[in-house]
Amino acid sequence: MSVDSRFAVAPQARLAVDIGGTFTDVAVERDGERWTGKVLTTPHAPELGVLNGVKLVMEKAGLTPADIALVIHGTTLATNAIIERKGARTALLTTAGFRDVLALGNESRYDQYDLNIDLPQPLIPRRWRLTVPERLDNEGHILLALDEAAVRAQVEVMRAEGIESLAIGFLHAFVNPAHEKRAAAIVQDLWPDLPISISSEVSPEMREWERFSTTAANAYVQPLMASYLRRLETGLKEGGFGCPLFMMLSGGGLTTLETAARFPIRLVESGPAGGAIFSAHVAKQRGWSKVLSFDMGGTTAKVCLIDDFAPQASRTFEVARVGRFKKGSGLPLRIPVIEMVEIGAGGGSIAHLDALGRIQVGPESAGADPGPACYGRGGDKPAVTDANLALGRYEPDLFAGGALKLHVQPALDALDVHVGRGLGLAPEMAGLGVVEMVDENMANAARVHAIESGKGYDGRGIIAFGGGGPVHGYRVAEKIGVDRVLVPSGAGVGSAIGFLRAPVGYEVVKSLYQRFRTFDVNAVNALLAEMSAEASRVVAEGAFGAPTEEHRIAFMRYVGQGHEINVALPSRPLTVQDVAAIRAAYDAEYTRFYDRPVPGSDVEILSFAVTVATVADAVEPVAPVADAPAPAPIRVQQVRDTATGEVAAWQVYDRAAMPVGATVPGPCIVAEDETSTLVGSGWRCRVDGLGYLELVRGEAF
Repeated sequence: MSVDSRFAVAPQARLAVDIGGTFTDVAVERDGERWTGKVLTTPHAPELGVLNGVKLVMEKAGLTPADIALVIHGTTLATNAIIERKGARTALLTTAGFRDVLALGNESRYDQYDLNIDLPQPLIPRRWRLTVPERLDNEGHILLALDEAAVRAQVEVMRAEGIESLAIGFLHAFVNPAHEKRAAAIVQDLWPDLPISISSEVSPEMREWERFSTTAANAYVQPLMASYLRRLETGLKEGGFGCPLFMMLSGGGLTTLETAARFPIRLVESGPAGGAIFSAHVAKQRGWSKVLSFDMGGTTAKVCLIDDFAPQASRTFEVARVGRFKKGSGLPLRIPVIEMVEIGAGGGSIAHLDALGRIQVGPESAGADPGPACYGRGGDKPAVTDANLALGRYEPDLFAGGALKLHVQPALDALDVHVGRGLGLAPEMAGLGVVEMVDENMANAARVHAIESGKGYDGRGIIAFGGGGPVHGYRVAEKIGVDRVLVPSGAGVGSAIGFLRAPVGYEVVKSLYQRFRTFDVNAVNALLAEMSAEASRVVAEGAFGAPTEEHRIAFMRYVGQGHEINVALPSRPLTVQDVAAIRAAYDAEYTRFYDRPVPGSDVEILSFAVTVATVADAVEPVAPVADAPAPAPIRVQQVRDTATGEVAAWQVYDRAAMPVGATVPGPCIVAEDETSTLVGSGWRCRVDGLGYLELVRGEAF
């Protein structure tokens, strides 16, 4: 198979950029070498932070734009726009009688006993939810033809209301998209510049609320994201970059700029997805088949279970939750995502006392501007970074490699005013309470995630990264009963490095109702072939001739149940003989979740998913290395231990000076430019053959 020269030229480098709420991370790799950097995010114009970070790292690496073969980008801008309600003025065109689907939802309550429950408000207010006569039945047959005159009339209403983007969602359009496509064509003819999202392309699955909500969210962020991506593309070209720009998808693959601009809702978890890909790659290098990915950045912390070197996947996601950490309290998105738990527990998360005098941390964040109080940029509320500084965990003059000087007194003042005085505690002890609370929040999120996944932590290790992951990793491990923590090289910019490991891939999900007792092999094969062709077309735009592989999944449940379990299918046309084997696989997977199957009950399939992706490079596990002497510490810091509350002298080591095979005992700190790894009492830290830091508790290496 021929390979496009842009993909095949080995000496050329690849560059990855991850925009977070506080920092923008950049990583460049060439010929096995890597250069990384962090700069503050520029919320008013995110592309400026990206271009600043790219310039910084390119100078560090001694590279020119001509050396870069590919730029890969991930961002949470779409998520932030939804949370902050800063998207476009969006209208929904829907079937007559169904304008209130977005408000009614599925009529469930995330808290059954809260009489004053707050429910998430739809992104589109009722006055902009417009209807037209049309109707399809559940098999896609036309019961009432689309009223084209009504569509044209609603265009005039949208113009009068100043609408900036349109979502189209008709009943049963996931089976037959004809009416949606015709309505979109009419609107486009009358209003060529209006961005349009149709549900049969954005989320072609049953369940109207989820489908309409996802389409509305896509339309809501499309003008913002398309404008940002074009500005970034222009900025890179003006900087001399002529290479392609790829975007990280929430499901763990890469796609072209054009596809991302068309379906920006698929980017909502692109940054965290890069972190999960990073963890999976590191786990494969070390041969750790069961790990917890722990990514703590400036705004949030993300945990993800990885088994057999692959992150858990899902096709549902909630954004902008009204009830903190409460499933069902957010806006549902029906998109392929890497399944993880994300909580407001980052370095910039703000601490305060609630009405009962308890320490609460997040989800509000100080962000990059003004940032935590210790940044000296005008922030006066205590963040997790302030608490860590008050405990002596950071060297003020060397934070972020010395690029950002921290100020101790403003941090202590903020902790005193907002936490300490209310509890009668000194600022340092208030900082201890804040750190312990954030560590417990993250540990609890990890426990719940494992329980909901039907898994545990026996034999599992933690891969800690992000600016805060290595700082808090050992304590979170203690709380959930894990004895191994791995901090890879480049941990401070792990998500950006994960982008460099991600395949070019795309997933297509569509609904086709089937029961095993009446399974229509021909209909299923026709649908899967169509989905495979669609995914392959998208991937071909960015694969540059690289070999690809395909995976197929069916989402099924016992008849009458409310939720599905995914079961892998052969990546070939199905035969009648396959049906019994697929049913047996479902029973086995159901038993893993719920301990036993349900004999005699038929199984129904609601949806199918097909993923096409470039083949991942082979990974050779690291070989054991001989012991080596540890270097001398570079300094000593007075650190308050969060487990005991006692202050002690912790030795600080320079990670760059630690040779392979060197071991240092805790308590100590291993410092580097983008983060610091804390090694608690009772832990030991050893440098493995890859230069990764392996922390082990209570046993020899």
